[in-house]
Amino acid sequence: MLSKITSFALCGLEGVPVEVETDIKKGMVSYDLVGLPSASVKESRDRIESAIKNSALRFPVNKITVNLAPADIKKEGAYFDLPIAISILKAADQLTGDTDGMVILGELALDGALRPVSGILPVMISAKDKGFTRFIVPAANANEASYIEGTEVYALKSLREAVEFISGTAKFSPVQHRDFAAGCRSQSYNYDLNLVRGQKVAKRALEIAVAGGHNILFSGPPGTGKTLLARCIPTIMPDMTFEEALEVTKIHSASGALSEEGIVSLRPFRTPHHTATVVSLCGGGNVKIHPGEVSMAHKGVLFLDELPEYSRRTLESLRQPLEDKVITVARSGGAVTYPADFILCASMNPCPCGNFGSAYLTCTCTPAQIQSYKSKISGPLLDRIDLQVEVDGVKYDDLTGESSEESSAAVKARVEKAREIQRERFKNETMQVNANMGERQIKKYCRLSDECEKTLRTAFEALRLSVRARSRIIKVARTIADLAGEQNILPEHILEATSYRS
Repeated sequence: MLSKITSFALCGLEGVPVEVETDIKKGMVSYDLVGLPSASVKESRDRIESAIKNSALRFPVNKITVNLAPADIKKEGAYFDLPIAISILKAADQLTGDTDGMVILGELALDGALRPVSGILPVMISAKDKGFTRFIVPAANANEASYIEGTEVYALKSLREAVEFISGTAKFSPVQHRDFAAGCRSQSYNYDLNLVRGQKVAKRALEIAVAGGHNILFSGPPGTGKTLLARCIPTIMPDMTFEEALEVTKIHSASGALSEEGIVSLRPFRTPHHTATVVSLCGGGNVKIHPGEVSMAHKGVLFLDELPEYSRRTLESLRQPLEDKVITVARSGGAVTYPADFILCASMNPCPCGNFGSAYLTCTCTPAQIQSYKSKISGPLLDRIDLQVEVDGVKYDDLTGESSEESSAAVKARVEKAREIQRERFKNETMQVNANMGERQIKKYCRLSDECEKTLRTAFEALRLSVRARSRIIKVARTIADLAGEQNILPEHILEATSYRS
């Protein structure tokens, strides 16, 4: 007898429908799995047999052929354990019930228990777009699946429960949909800008960077608060919308890094070690193409501490995603495009000993050592970092004074006003923040007066800036004007933006 069950495969962040066809007939006992399965899918045979037997069911002793269609897409992961098992039982006349229009996903343990699988959220979103609304998923994936409205999801614990549900011998309630806003209110960040004493210039630069989505680099001696400043960036970013949260959660779900909450409601803050490879940063893999750190930081912050300690090849791999806000990972098995819209925050010492330029410490490095250290970061990469800020130590009185520092909430309120101005400005464009403007948008929204042009020309010639650096100064000036509530860019905005190009 022939049976058909619908499941899904995950290709990047897109779900692809897979029809699990099983044919059982008389002949020499065998089990053939076809349809371009990966090694992990081929290994499912023993898991499925044990799970069926340990669920008080009978594994057919016949010639079994399982086809995963379409055959031109490689099937990876453990999504297909449960649909194959259900398909075998239906083909063997051990299970009756309507499974038309139902998507079945799940990994089986040897005792028949259902284990969670990664990528449930992107699979469900793709399936819903294709007209599927009923799902069977492992119970451990219930939270993740509960945020997709317009679906009927049954989160089951075992193969036995799946058989009872499909056959109608037992009743199960669908997963209750969860409210995203309520989940956001229950979470908070562990850092706040009022913990950072002094550093007014750095805080101002941080506010500008977040308001316009600009990349930022802190340079200064060790222990001056560069890392703490970076960790405060998510606290002044606008709260994620539900749509943004779904985008981020799809990436984390596909990589298997999703928490029990089932959705990412706080801005990601990723800080890979300086030994990170190009693959770990950009994504890839030998068998399955996984998202890298630049994608895991989507809609959040990618923090690279001690920037010159990263390999030159690793740093240069950032140039394309910083410009395009997406990254295409190409391997022999295919190419996958992941989103990579993040704020890059980097920190570095100004020299090997870390004290060059400090008003409080003495540098022991030679000019050649300083030059060699700084040359580890290429000019094209520095050009893509809009704000470059020097951070020095603070006086002891600043650390122990009674004056209160401004909180993240106060800065966040100003950032949200500036972001609202940008949303209104770009309502007919594809971008949402000033940092993503192209040359056409710069000419349209960043008209400069003669005085502003004169100021920018002087800086361009004195600092020997590149064309890209000029454009980025204008975009930063546009953000400064938005924070000030000014409709036009003024000379003081150009001057301040230029001061952040060291």
